[in-house]
Amino acid sequence: MKKQCTFLLGALLLCAAHVSAADYFLEAESFAHKGGWVVDQQFMDLMGSPYLMAHGMGVPVGDASTTITLPAAGTYYVYVRTFNWTAPWHDGEGPGKFRLLVGGRRLASPLGADGTEWMWQAAGKVTLREPQTVVTLQDMTGFNGRCDAIYFTTDERQTPPADVAGLDRFRRRALNVPDVPGGAGAFDFVVVGGGIAGMSAAIAAARLGCRVALMNDRPALGGNNSSEIRVHLGGRIETGTYPELGNLQKEWGPSRGGNAQPAGFYEDDRKAEAVAGEPNITLFACYRATGVRMDGGKIAAVVAQHIETGRELQFEAPLFADCTGDGTVGFLAGADYRMGREATGEFGESTAPEQADRMTMGASVQWYSEDAGRPASFPRFSYGVDFNAQNCEQVTMGEWTWETGMNYDQISDFERIRDYGLLVVYSNWSFLKNGLKENDPYRNRRLGWVAYVAGKRESRRLMGDYILKEDDLRKHVVHEDGTAATTWTIDLHYPDPKNTANFPGMEFKSIARHNPIYPYPVPYRCLYSRNVDNLFMAGRNISVTHVALGTIRVMRTTGMLGEVVGMAASLCHRHGVSPRGVYQRHLDELKALMREGVGRKGLPNNQKYNEGGTLPKPPSVN
Repeated sequence: MKKQCTFLLGALLLCAAHVSAADYFLEAESFAHKGGWVVDQQFMDLMGSPYLMAHGMGVPVGDASTTITLPAAGTYYVYVRTFNWTAPWHDGEGPGKFRLLVGGRRLASPLGADGTEWMWQAAGKVTLREPQTVVTLQDMTGFNGRCDAIYFTTDERQTPPADVAGLDRFRRRALNVPDVPGGAGAFDFVVVGGGIAGMSAAIAAARLGCRVALMNDRPALGGNNSSEIRVHLGGRIETGTYPELGNLQKEWGPSRGGNAQPAGFYEDDRKAEAVAGEPNITLFACYRATGVRMDGGKIAAVVAQHIETGRELQFEAPLFADCTGDGTVGFLAGADYRMGREATGEFGESTAPEQADRMTMGASVQWYSEDAGRPASFPRFSYGVDFNAQNCEQVTMGEWTWETGMNYDQISDFERIRDYGLLVVYSNWSFLKNGLKENDPYRNRRLGWVAYVAGKRESRRLMGDYILKEDDLRKHVVHEDGTAATTWTIDLHYPDPKNTANFPGMEFKSIARHNPIYPYPVPYRCLYSRNVDNLFMAGRNISVTHVALGTIRVMRTTGMLGEVVGMAASLCHRHGVSPRGVYQRHLDELKALMREGVGRKGLPNNQKYNEGGTLPKPPSVN
């Protein structure tokens, strides 16, 4: 069942508006009827807006359409902002072809298959007798054609700017975006990011009396554990010094494990019901944080944009939590952060490399196929990555080991990283279907699901008053402000050597190396920014080294750390102190809250899958 973004707080900004007397600018994501096209918001930080994508896994998707009213009848030249997404690997026409129809008339140029970057492609011209008309996007291939915006002009020489900054200014003028966004409401605590950590932080704070705004940039809650990405929960609850932490996840955590499984495994509706059942939480679905307003060393407000309507809202509060994974709010606020691997000498980490570098763990585009019950065809797909009988992956699904982008920037290169994940899935599957001689296991199979929202493991880590490191974990160095126990191994990913041999510099498979630890209480000082006074963080962007990230990043652990953040936020609200002030003056109260927990009592532990192989207790305490 297709999810719809929730439209909030009254009338919405129209996403098409006059630029001048004979010009018209239309955002593709604002189409009233999206058909089979999907809204992709993952790269808004890079290009200024979401876009529509025809994610059909090789089967053309249904048309997207919307009705517009141009300034007047007449002849218009039409330009479409689009991208030939296989250009980084293939010199030539790409697979993402689509057509533009205006008033039912097909314009001349197939779109989306030329060029080497996002660009304004001429779509042709059209003469209209009436200013009101229907605009339609018609997918031709099912291979991820993409459309950002459409521009109508009576001047053939005039197009919007090509550069992102110039286009953003043009877009704001064209759509009459107010200079000052409207207010979102009155809140004590704003949580940005609706993954497991963000949900836990919001629910914990709400149950302890805070008015909470929870912002999520997709329609589905759960982050990597949503049906859009499909990674199962990992780690243990009911352990460590505070075994009541994690009980929240019994209320809405999926009861079945497994990566890359059918959508129902991830129980999106149960997560949505859990948040909707909290009267102190207002959910802002489909809103993505795009800016901050600072007041000295504090965040005064976060600005967010709706991924379909373009409407901007301003969220003011005394406290904020960055649960975005990418540390987006912290980055915008000027918070100290790290990215990549520290050198072994910086923190004395034996697992770290000798020299610091920018390598991170990668992102996964998971997928699976299903039995069609009869022979199922798949188009030939070869766009720069060649598979053969020796290097192909003879599998019917791909889960976490299909991992890309370790040697690219997980922020600025992320569209390329995701697209490479799509490229290798389609290319490998095409060879299995069309090139492998002994392909009986694949003849009756078709692609059943391929993620287009990539599951990240690592990007920015925001620095707190303490940076958790390998020795803390391996030597079990106990701190007075220890909170939820991280229980996963130090699980770090590297390019698969066999995959490197077959695809040097273009790896798409990973291996994991595990170092076991005993359950370790993460210091509270890792959960707030050291230089932005009112910013918490929970999730994979907390204050840890790259090596220590290997254990805290699994979602049951990040959820428990989110609970701690919600509890601390309630103490900030009660006492009028900063996150650091909780550590300095109210640590005993935080410990009391952690002992009590905020989850419902007496629920059976339905979170026993994928707990990991952590050792039960340390040999000694230092």
